[in-house]
Amino acid sequence: MGKLFTIFENTKKLVNYFLISINFLIKPRKPMIIRETFFERYKKHFGKLNQSQVNGINFLLDKLDKSKVFDLASEYAYILATIKHECAEKYKPITEYGSQSYLRHKKYWPYIGRGYVQLTWISNYQVFGSILKIDLVNKPDLALDPETSWKILELGMSRGLYTQKKLGDYVNENKTDYRNARKVINGVDRADQIAGYARSFEDCIEFD
Repeated sequence: MGKLFTIFENTKKLVNYFLISINFLIKPRKPMIIRETFFERYKKHFGKLNQSQVNGINFLLDKLDKSKVFDLASEYAYILATIKHECAEKYKPITEYGSQSYLRHKKYWPYIGRGYVQLTWISNYQVFGSILKIDLVNKPDLALDPETSWKILELGMSRGLYTQKKLGDYVNENKTDYRNARKVINGVDRADQIAGYARSFEDCIEFD
């Protein structure tokens, strides 16, 4: 009886393992952005890129392809449009523009704008530092690391941590409100311009 029970239990484990393996194999793969199409259409809409910009965009497309938070072309488009604007088309994390004298007179100095989305004020550095378990308060330049900056953007836009407005409030499967999506970052500052960028980026995005 004991042997039969052992055989039964082992068979159950094998069947469960088999079912888990099958489920993993048939799980649909997330569609990837077709890079050739993207860069061809980018050139049509925005003009030529230098190698630094290409490298920056490829990093961002990799992150979007792997994101477990965003999966709609419209979401990708608005994120890229935001980065294009916030990073002055460099497509890499930057520090807020201005001389040291100018920046030192900012109310939020030394927590000036850094990253893909210009993170400002000590309270925001505290919030994201706490979530990511890194010391952004004492080492604010960590926000300039591309990996860290991407995590800040992904968390901020998906959870509404910048302004209490989420990207999903404006861009989702049922609607695409690029203009008001600017409220996720900064009211309606340059909202129409960034919405235009987003529409162009959406045209650039095709999935395999």
